[in-house]
Amino acid sequence: MLTDGNPYAIRKTTVLRVITETPTIKTLRLKPSLPFSFKTGQFIELSVPGVGEAPFTPSSDPAFSDELEVTIMRVGRVTEQIHKVKKNDTVGIRGPFGAGYPVDVFKGQEVVVVGGGCGFAPVRSLMYTFFGMSRDLKKLAFRGGCKTPRDFLFKKELLGWKKRPGLDVRLTVDKAAKTDGWHENVGLVTTILDRLPVNPKNAFAVVCGPPIMMKFATQTLLKEGFREDHVYLSMEKNMSCGIGKCGHCRLGTYYACKDGPVFRFDQLNGLERIWE
Repeated sequence: MLTDGNPYAIRKTTVLRVITETPTIKTLRLKPSLPFSFKTGQFIELSVPGVGEAPFTPSSDPAFSDELEVTIMRVGRVTEQIHKVKKNDTVGIRGPFGAGYPVDVFKGQEVVVVGGGCGFAPVRSLMYTFFGMSRDLKKLAFRGGCKTPRDFLFKKELLGWKKRPGLDVRLTVDKAAKTDGWHENVGLVTTILDRLPVNPKNAFAVVCGPPIMMKFATQTLLKEGFREDHVYLSMEKNMSCGIGKCGHCRLGTYYACKDGPVFRFDQLNGLERIWE
């Protein structure tokens, strides 16, 4: 729910913990001044006083409203400053915004979740939601890939998922050195999208990650027999204002921040430059 129904209202939020995930990615554990709820797949605008704001999808379990986690890659001026915040600092959040994952659509279905790179942040939130409704899912599989073992977000947690009953997990990296101690697959994420434990004609897939990864993962899933209207994508790359005013995130007639960021592939197929 928007703060006081005002999309511009900023809620003061305390930084409880700063977790270094990789040399360029940190997770902030935040405590809003009032309970803050969001649906998995929705995003917030996180601001640093005197610096600016940027959109991020929470990586935490939406079942909890007293705290949330946001995982942030350092890629520009605002994120550079966000990476400098410390425990007990105050930041601001707006939102939540956008349409989340259509959780009810997945009930009673076979679902494959594919995550890559920073895409593990929103995917983590979605997987927490799926864990909470595991009895409502016919089958759940997770496929995840990164460039190297050092680039994996939540690696210990992901490896722990392999022990969850009823969850089929495969992980891969583009390349690994002998000193990395990596015992999973080596290759692009598309190399672990074969032999999926689902019926592709009826199953659903969720794909989230860098645009190039989503492009080829989607193409692979379609070749495997998935329907275009059963493949969901998280199109977050170019979002800025969060409320459809700046136009940066326009996809054909859609605005990713208002109509998404979660879209079915059949909604976007045929539009220009969706992977940029």
